[in-house]
Amino acid sequence: MRIVLGIESSCDETAIALVREDRTVLAQAIATQLDEHAPYGGVVPEIAARAHLAQIDRLYLQVMHEAGMELAQVDAIAATTGPGLIGGVIVGAMFGKALAAAANKPFIAVNHLEGHALTVRLTDAVAFPYFLLLVSGGHCQMLIAHGVGHYERLGGTKDDALGEAFDKCAKMLGLGYPGGPAIERAAARGTPRFALPRPLMGTEGCDFSFSGLKTAVRLLIERETASQPLNDALIADVAASFQAAVIAVVRDRVANGLAMAQARAPLTAIAVAGGVAANKALGNDLRALAAQANLKLAVAPAALCTDNAAMIAWAGMERLQLGLLDGLDVEPRARWPLAELRRA
Repeated sequence: MRIVLGIESSCDETAIALVREDRTVLAQAIATQLDEHAPYGGVVPEIAARAHLAQIDRLYLQVMHEAGMELAQVDAIAATTGPGLIGGVIVGAMFGKALAAAANKPFIAVNHLEGHALTVRLTDAVAFPYFLLLVSGGHCQMLIAHGVGHYERLGGTKDDALGEAFDKCAKMLGLGYPGGPAIERAAARGTPRFALPRPLMGTEGCDFSFSGLKTAVRLLIERETASQPLNDALIADVAASFQAAVIAVVRDRVANGLAMAQARAPLTAIAVAGGVAANKALGNDLRALAAQANLKLAVAPAALCTDNAAMIAWAGMERLQLGLLDGLDVEPRARWPLAELRRA
């Protein structure tokens, strides 16, 4: 069976993985940059790029040693070539091209979003077509995944991505970075007693908007702390109120998007991908929605929801199987819509 080496460096995780054609992850390694970016409450692009440079050689050697393999045994090199922070994307893409050139192996330029989109085919062997909710720090959209390279966009955010809203609200509450897990932990201790807006809820279509909700959280914190300090109980209740608003909005928007999708294609499942997919409360709510629609809910394990190289290797494998290879002159891209992907 063929083996693909995957490389991911689009944001603040440097990752390398080896994936076999039978969906076995032979080895993988991830280096996070939480300590580097925590003082800033978000990812600093130049710091991220330098950290990728510092880690990528070590991770590559670690993965090859763990798998007991030589580069000659790998059948193709797949690297995230966009979208993402361009400095980091360049680091991973150029490293992958260098390996491909040195070993005379095929190179596959993987779209980071397609890596997320195809993760459920690695973990759950989900068949096309399926409904996909893609929610992360930089992306928020709903699509029908018709096939490799073929994604029909139904709706997306008009402003902030959901993961970004989590990060910004966590920063306002002093919970640190990354915000998603921090908000989820705080919300578990709190009561959703504050009425926060539900942007676009009840309207037609399946677009999202989170900037107004984020502003409402800031105004709520300012109002509540005018007469009392920002204590643990208040933090927990604000986090719980924010998370409840988010879940209500996502449920409403996904229900609309799912109805649109079912009118266009015979769906096999509802898939959720991206870092926000790791939120258990959101997952439980979507599981109930999937049951109502008589569809399977496919959510990757938490380790494969956030950025990782196994999903890039698998996306590369699917493209390798279809003969969708790239030249070493392919350019890294900061923006790369799914609609612009090549397909068989």
